[in-house]
Amino acid sequence: MSVFKHPVVVLLFVVLLGLAKGALANRFVTLGTGDVTGVYYPVGGAICRLVNDRRTEHGIRCSVESTPGSIYNLEGVDSQDLDLGIAQSDWIYAASQRLDGAGHPGSDLRMLFSLYPEVFTVVVRAASGIHSFEQVLGRRVSVGRPGSGQRATLDVLMRRQGWRLEQFALALEMDPAQQPEALCGDQIDVMLYMLGHPNGAIKDVTRTCASRFIPIDGDIADGLIRDNPIYQPMTIPAGLYPGITADVPTFGVRAVFFTHASLSDDVAYEVVKSVFENFDSFRQLHPAFRALEPSQMVRGPFVVPLHPGALRYYREKGLGGF
Repeated sequence: MSVFKHPVVVLLFVVLLGLAKGALANRFVTLGTGDVTGVYYPVGGAICRLVNDRRTEHGIRCSVESTPGSIYNLEGVDSQDLDLGIAQSDWIYAASQRLDGAGHPGSDLRMLFSLYPEVFTVVVRAASGIHSFEQVLGRRVSVGRPGSGQRATLDVLMRRQGWRLEQFALALEMDPAQQPEALCGDQIDVMLYMLGHPNGAIKDVTRTCASRFIPIDGDIADGLIRDNPIYQPMTIPAGLYPGITADVPTFGVRAVFFTHASLSDDVAYEVVKSVFENFDSFRQLHPAFRALEPSQMVRGPFVVPLHPGALRYYREKGLGGF
């Protein structure tokens, strides 16, 4: 009898084959997102849905966790309490460089791909009398939750302006979901967002009460971008929301899907593949995805290195020129 037909050898071969195929089997990964009313949460849901649709092929189960946002996700991935995360590109860079305000993550963060532009958005009640960002000082402002990219970016802007929280008439650390009702209910004068457009909460405000968008331009924007090249000039287009009759200049970054260097190359590969192999479906899952193109999502310069598993997929598909 051939040794390869011996029952014990056959059994051993089957077991080893099963182990090889099952290397990723029953692997659970958790994706840190943001508030359920924001864009990060449905983005994470869309990614996990596509991963889970292919679970019989790769054995990975993806679950979404609602979190306070960018800074929380960075610390969670760095500590490996989270496997995957979404964060603003400026705060991923700051975390990787251990800059002030970005928590304590180190150099082990790795990028999977970038997403949509995130725009710093300032909305005020029309009756507030506020027409410029300088006039926000001394008013009732929703400054955002600690751990959110919104709050961290506002802190950068405030430092540049020489402002302190105590100089606001009221500085509320509100959940994003609370801001529209608070603005239209005259509990605050100003709400701030760092988000992808179009956004449902912004639509609700513009339809519910008289409001307007405040530009971030001139010396404020120019100085901020000059000192922080990770920021880029951006606009909120005219006609995107009720009442916007002209483009609103501001600044922004990009949302980035990232992980830790210790994540298995195979897991990173399969997660990226699940999105890009079903890209048309992914683009239809949220309005913020409609303008996304695969080539743009893997184009540098990168705020942190690409994960080797993602890089392997992009090389196989000829994406990004790697």
